Amino acid sequence: MKVIIYLIILLTTCNSIAQEAVTNIQSIKPAKEYKNIHVQKISSDSLSSTFVIWIKKKVRLHKHLYHRENVIIQEGSGQFQLKDSIYNVSAGDIITIPKNTWHGVTINSKDVMKVISVQSPKFLGDDRVFKN
Repeated sequence: MKVIIYLIILLTTCNSIAQEAVTNIQSIKPAKEYKNIHVQKISSDSLSSTFVIWIKKKVRLHKHLYHRENVIIQEGSGQFQLKDSIYNVSAGDIITIPKNTWHGVTINSKDVMKVISVQSPKFLGDDRVFKN
């Protein structure tokens, strides 16, 4: 009987931990008004950082010296530059950006572009270099 009670407690605890890790992306809204870009951190640890980013106009060409980045477009469309190539991107597209790779985006939709950005390792903000 003790084993059954222990298992029930363990399963209940694991389920509540898992529920706290689940976020509905549609429910996340910008925390404040912004001119062009708004970034909101969802999670971060030593291995990775996850952000929701809203972009109204563009993100200047830049690179991350030590980070790999994966971008998942949730809303909007635009032209994404990766190295010397330009891609037409829209909701549902995933972009993989190796570390030390120039990238940026120009929005061409009426809607704001909303993306999920996952960077690894943890993003501290000190390795982003903008191109002149």
